[in-house]
Amino acid sequence: MKIYAVLDTNVLVSAMLTRHKNSATKRIINAASDLMLTPLYHDDIIEEYKNVLGRDKFGFDSTDVENMLDVITTFGIRVDRTPTEEFFLDKDDAVFYEVALSKEDAYLVTGNLKHFPKKPIVVTPAEMIKILEDNGLIEKEE
Repeated sequence: MKIYAVLDTNVLVSAMLTRHKNSATKRIINAASDLMLTPLYHDDIIEEYKNVLGRDKFGFDSTDVENMLDVITTFGIRVDRTPTEEFFLDKDDAVFYEVALSKEDAYLVTGNLKHFPKKPIVVTPAEMIKILEDNGLIEKEE
């Protein structure tokens, strides 16, 4: 079984900020690089990733940012947006949801549930880890 997911920018930021190797966000990135999760992306999402991860306030090493983006673009699938009539307070959030809609059974993984419609495809990083575990794609943490 393949699991497809769009990763909200806050998931990448959290994965890069955390020092906990077993955090849900780190495990999601590892699942992508281990081919257990297939990221979905669009050029607009990659641009947002670059802009946010490149901000001085985070102080991320540019090589680490490039490695993160390489995981997504190498192991992921570029897809088109599926327009939606849903309302978004921040119109820049729409692309993440629309890309998730473009692939059947895909998820949108975000730490900001309130920014997106309350739909079963919108999940937290912890919920995505549970989905991956329940499908036998990654081992359960003890």
